[in-house]
Amino acid sequence: MKGVVNADDLRKLAKKRLPKICYDYIEGGTDDEIGLITNEQAFRRTHIVPRYLVDVSARDQSTNLFGRSYSSPIGIAPTGSADLFRRGADLMLAEAARDANVPFIMSGASSSSIEDLAKVAPDHSWYQVYSAIDPLISEDMIKRVSDAGLKTLVFTVDVPIASNRERSIRNGWGPSQNLTWRTKFEALRHPTWMIEWLQHGTPHFDNWTRYAGPNASAKKVADFVIRQFGAPMTWKHVERYRELWKGNFVLKGIMHPDDAVRAHSLGVDGIMVSNHGARQLDHAPAPLDVLPAIRDAVGDRMTVMLDGGIRRGLHVLIALCLGAKFVFQGRPTLYGVSAGGVAGAEKALAIFRREIDISMAQIGSTKIAELGPQFLMWQNEEHLYHNRREGSGGRL
Repeated sequence: MKGVVNADDLRKLAKKRLPKICYDYIEGGTDDEIGLITNEQAFRRTHIVPRYLVDVSARDQSTNLFGRSYSSPIGIAPTGSADLFRRGADLMLAEAARDANVPFIMSGASSSSIEDLAKVAPDHSWYQVYSAIDPLISEDMIKRVSDAGLKTLVFTVDVPIASNRERSIRNGWGPSQNLTWRTKFEALRHPTWMIEWLQHGTPHFDNWTRYAGPNASAKKVADFVIRQFGAPMTWKHVERYRELWKGNFVLKGIMHPDDAVRAHSLGVDGIMVSNHGARQLDHAPAPLDVLPAIRDAVGDRMTVMLDGGIRRGLHVLIALCLGAKFVFQGRPTLYGVSAGGVAGAEKALAIFRREIDISMAQIGSTKIAELGPQFLMWQNEEHLYHNRREGSGGRL
């Protein structure tokens, strides 16, 4: 993709192609959208300290996660309704992840099915499950994920109810994606997207079609999905899903050390420290800010991952230095697939890989396993971040 050198370039291309209602859905947060700023500022106020006179001629960013080696320590987080931005986007993202040898998490609000995902990228795909009001639906989905041969299940726990996403409210965004005449008129300024929508119509939530009744239309399925969302989620759900699921089990949305400790006690294999991309609770802390306390609470007893605010390869290294084992991002690859399909998603991942490689050389690290708090300094402190477990750090 000519002229694209970073994730923000992909954002600009996506904005150009997409109508406002779609672009705002990707970009928006909740309430005053303070959380979006919070996530970004957490990285801006963290300084990374280079160590020079190190031979960095050979660098390796491969990372082991749940017994599998990935080419980079960054994966694709679940992003719902992706097919509205580019038809077939879910499977395009899976294809890009497969070719880059990184993990992709299919959203529980995807348009493509679990079974189709397994045909495209069986060894690189995880599935995100939400609790449905009808527990038999969630349990059947878990069975389908197992039958499809996927190895990792992600239970997203940070959506107790729908949040107050004011951009979407103003734009008339709804689950059935019935566009108003005003929205259609604005969409005419984005002809490539409009032609695709007119050719294919409203995307289905394919994973939910079988539960919505025979011959259900896209609108009927979407309405059914909304009725099923908002189910109460408790630790009993974690226990039940852990009982049903025999593979790697991850909780996404953990933001408190006590919750991380409890998750471990129930046999959870990993957690993703996340505030849902600042789309659920405004004024929640940035995942990066709570990461050290959570990492200290569980130590090496479970896998700790992070998403939220990741826009640069250097951000990935900062999160790893603070204790994350792996990092996920959602918006950059969604920009990429929206703007350019598979090639756009591949470009986003290639940008991260390049930036990670350059940043590793700049700070004097040749392997991901070498990264730690000894490389960091906080902007509001005069000393390096001190890790009690390793006793590293020191004053500049």
